[in-house]
Amino acid sequence: MDMDWKNLDFAMRPTAGSIRLDYDGQTWSEPAVMREATISLPIGAQALHYGQACFEGLKAFSLQDGGVGLFRPEMNARRMRQSAERICMVAPPEALFVEACLRAVELNLEYVPPYGTGASLYLRPLLIGTEPLLPVMPSSTFTLLVMVSPVGPYYQDGFAPVDALILEGYDRAAPRGTGQSKVAGNYAASLKSTLEAKAQGFPINLYLDAREGKYVDEFGTSNFIAITRDQRYLTPDSPSILPSITNDSLRQLAKDMGLEVVQAPIPVSALEQFVEVGACGTAAIITPIASVTYRDKKIRFGNGEAGPVLTRLYQELQSIQYGEVDDRHGWITRIKPTSQRPHHQ
Repeated sequence: MDMDWKNLDFAMRPTAGSIRLDYDGQTWSEPAVMREATISLPIGAQALHYGQACFEGLKAFSLQDGGVGLFRPEMNARRMRQSAERICMVAPPEALFVEACLRAVELNLEYVPPYGTGASLYLRPLLIGTEPLLPVMPSSTFTLLVMVSPVGPYYQDGFAPVDALILEGYDRAAPRGTGQSKVAGNYAASLKSTLEAKAQGFPINLYLDAREGKYVDEFGTSNFIAITRDQRYLTPDSPSILPSITNDSLRQLAKDMGLEVVQAPIPVSALEQFVEVGACGTAAIITPIASVTYRDKKIRFGNGEAGPVLTRLYQELQSIQYGEVDDRHGWITRIKPTSQRPHHQ
């Protein structure tokens, strides 16, 4: 295959196919291979009109020992169920979701970037409401699609600090809204503020809480994490934040390293107290933040380079994902042939 594995960007590329499952109102179908890159939907499908759609993002990696592993797919299954319940959808059971992801990787093994290239295979499970209905009401039929693409780092420079901007004219999610859910509408609503931040020279924007505008919520694409001078790992506690599987993993690794992990409301006024700040999520793992511009003030962190704690956390998580160290928390699901996996009833 003619692909420059070491210089991939974060983009969609043609692959061998996707995996599809359908829910007919009572039961889910078995995972099926879909070779084409398009789908047919009723023009009145609820996903198209009323936004009944949610998705996940996870990665598969070529391991040091020659195998291929999927990182914590059961956590994505649980989060999809939570998102689906919030917008009255039916998500597949956890085992079936994981099976669909494993099948998608197995179908596309030749597209899993080789070990040592720093790249991975990104999976995007997408759940959509397919029933054609005119009233505003939940669909009773759904489709789960698991598409994949080999990717490099989310940001062009990889694990390198970027500058962030707080735009006070926008909220990521309403109080008691869908901020904790990975629903499509949240991302459509974030596009304008993201483009405005980029137009001002900032690759990433940081949202404050929608109720008071006094507390850090999360970045446009990822969770907020910070390291204090006394070696504490801080991340916001807010009902509007998407529970990040990467953040959950990093919190465990921080505990392993002896750091105190604190999840609590973080006043925006506390930003100046942090020695390291990062944005964490599946696509980038950790993006170090060099500065946050808030109103007329630029708050800088460190000396413009990635700090030692975030660097160590990043390297440790990557080492687990690539099978270079002991998978002590059981986060890697190895790819096995379909014949070795049970069918679903």
